[in-house]
Amino acid sequence: MNIKDTIINGANILKNYKILNPYLDTEIILSKVIKKDRKYIILNLNEKLNKTVLDNFYNLIERRKKNEPIAYLTNKKEFWKYEFFVNCDVLIPRPESEIIIEEVLRFSTEKSNLNILDIGVGSGCILLSILKDRKNFYGTGIDISKKSLKVSKFNAKILGLFNRVKFYNSDVDNFNIGKYDIIVSNPPYIESLDLKYLEKDVKNFEPSLALNGGLDGISKIRKVINKSSYLIKKNGKFILEIGVGQKNKVIELLREKGFYINKVLKDYAKKDRCIISTKT
Repeated sequence: MNIKDTIINGANILKNYKILNPYLDTEIILSKVIKKDRKYIILNLNEKLNKTVLDNFYNLIERRKKNEPIAYLTNKKEFWKYEFFVNCDVLIPRPESEIIIEEVLRFSTEKSNLNILDIGVGSGCILLSILKDRKNFYGTGIDISKKSLKVSKFNAKILGLFNRVKFYNSDVDNFNIGKYDIIVSNPPYIESLDLKYLEKDVKNFEPSLALNGGLDGISKIRKVINKSSYLIKKNGKFILEIGVGQKNKVIELLREKGFYINKVLKDYAKKDRCIISTKT
């Protein structure tokens, strides 16, 4: 079977299972299998594919038709200016989290020599993107998940940052190493009762540990704020990603712990997404 017929067959399978963008997904999956980019596929539609390639292709199509995210099938996700390895042990990086990076780059300079902590580092996409763009920063990432730390360590090596970052397997409550100029965090902030309403590709495949914010959605945020108030230097910047409708409550928690609210940033959907604060 050639590339053209394989794409048509794969897309038809995904169509039958109501998968959005079936042709795009099929092309991405085939690119992964034959280790070529989509441009190659489009220019070589008549190329014949061997049985091994076809078997691997249809195996991934079977997984995709069950709503498994493309990022997990290809083990990669573009974020900021870089490509990150991802698997089912980490949350898939979202474009709205790039707001955190934009803000850190806005208030720092290329010559800044600062220590930054990422609480709940996951794949490392936020912390490592910042370190890549700020050559004099040193980073620390903590996560309660050992499996996610394997992913972030791998990404640090791939991006050539392993000499400027340290990772610790720790719950935020038990972490007491260092004082930081900047703390960033994208903690779990979805109310536990709302998890079942998430899209199938999220609720069935992404780690609930990185999504579940407890009954009120802010139990993890509260822990991050409490600990950050001790780990951050005076006048240090704290950038926290939040969920929809959480702004007022989180601002109240921050003020109780001695943070001055600089501003609230909206995401691309015009929803309140990040709170920028300074330790007084």
